[in-house]
Amino acid sequence: MKKQSGTSKSNSGHTAPGMGLLALEFRAFWEFGAVLPAWPALQKAPAGDGHSVIVFPGLAASDTSTVPLRKYLESLGYDVTGWQQGSNFGPRAGVLEGIKRMVRETYAASGNKVSLVGWSLGGVYAREIAKELPDFVRCVITLGTPFAGSPRSTNAWRLYEMVSGRDIEREADNFELHKAPPVPTTSVYSKTDGIVAWQGSIQSKSPELGHEQTENIEVLASHFGIGLNPSAWWAVADRLSQTESAWKPFRKPKMLGLGGIVFPGASD
Repeated sequence: MKKQSGTSKSNSGHTAPGMGLLALEFRAFWEFGAVLPAWPALQKAPAGDGHSVIVFPGLAASDTSTVPLRKYLESLGYDVTGWQQGSNFGPRAGVLEGIKRMVRETYAASGNKVSLVGWSLGGVYAREIAKELPDFVRCVITLGTPFAGSPRSTNAWRLYEMVSGRDIEREADNFELHKAPPVPTTSVYSKTDGIVAWQGSIQSKSPELGHEQTENIEVLASHFGIGLNPSAWWAVADRLSQTESAWKPFRKPKMLGLGGIVFPGASD
């Protein structure tokens, strides 16, 4: 959705995470390692209804990075695919049109709306595509996605400019990134994210930016590990299971009393 003149940005005062949090990004390996012992609990997540899900990778990543998450969602009963656009080096020529065509074709093949899940920069694609194609999109779920505030409030903006060849601030000015899509929208974020300032992943619920079906879910995760993190996987599965006609806000699961630990701040 193109930005309208006179629209102001929100939460632009926060800065990128410091070196301490950046150093903690190495725990991503441990997060993925936690999947195996967590697998029995993950299989107790709500079963899928078979609708189509497209998963978008983060900056400089490809569909290979989302294979574990996609395999998990497939095990629950969803029809899952990657974005099929190679490595995510920004909105190169043809990428956005290719994604929109894919969403339309997936919708046409199944007759059902498509859910979009995006990791980091991939979540920006998911949100913007949903704004342009709301009649084809069932819901949007983002993982560690920076959409609220300054585009330089991350430790990845230089990499983005290098691989995309674009000025990130000029690029952000072309869109209303902080405005939620007109479909159920969930932002999964971590306050210990070492790449993205967590405030930049908070969807405002103000009438001009959000709506009744927007929410933020906090998990304990690194940025590089949030797409491989068992608690983030549970949140994604839970949100995908919501019916189109009866969407309800996220409630932390009763997992051996640990819901308040793996989902800080979530409602019971």
